Amino acid sequence: MKPLILGALCAIALAGCSDPEAERQKQAAAAAQEHARQELAAEAIAKQYDSAVAAAEWEKARVHGVALLDQYPQSEVAARIEPELAGIREKAEAARELRRMQALWSYNQVAVKGGAQRSAMLYSKERVDVGGSGPKPVQLVFRDHPQWKRHAYLVLQASDFAKACYGSCQVTVTVDDQPPRRMAAHRPDTDEAIAMFITDNRGLWRLARKAKVIQIQFPVKNGSQPTAVFEVGGLDGSQMPAGWD
Repeated sequence: MKPLILGALCAIALAGCSDPEAERQKQAAAAAQEHARQELAAEAIAKQYDSAVAAAEWEKARVHGVALLDQYPQSEVAARIEPELAGIREKAEAARELRRMQALWSYNQVAVKGGAQRSAMLYSKERVDVGGSGPKPVQLVFRDHPQWKRHAYLVLQASDFAKACYGSCQVTVTVDDQPPRRMAAHRPDTDEAIAMFITDNRGLWRLARKAKVIQIQFPVKNGSQPTAVFEVGGLDGSQMPAGWD
């Protein structure tokens, strides 16, 4: 009786043992199914990435590209995208920086006699000490007026521009990494003047349209010549009449 019982138990145990080849095939099928699922998921993200690239939406492209490589690094589309992602990152950073500089500008349009006055205004990157009372912002303004015509000028929040500039003087303008250049300027013939006009307003406008950073060194009443730095790279030329360009 005992041998019969043992035999039955062995038969049951053998029946419970899986076929090694069948188990391998089962695991291979499961792996293939998971691989296919991951490839489909990766393709879905890749479509979003490709769409953003086609639309030159670099920040969106960067987000989708990074997500793809993080989640499905072994996918076929990851192998396609990875070599170009560094360039996408650079373009995304440039787009972010452009958006930051665009936000620095403010534009205004008001109705005046004869039409509309339009202006584009930007504050200096850092405050400037122009008269010993402590650093204060300096403003760069481009203005188009139907009667007063076109002007480009600096505005101080305190102190006064040099009185020697009543008739004419010069400011030093540095555009990005180019050599400094001298430009004619003048201030109003008043006891105090917080505005300094750049005579070649269209020339300064053209520089601002092409540059990222413009530095302007100017003379003030106490005899010093401070420098204001303006991040002009986000200037929207369409905010001013076409004649400015």
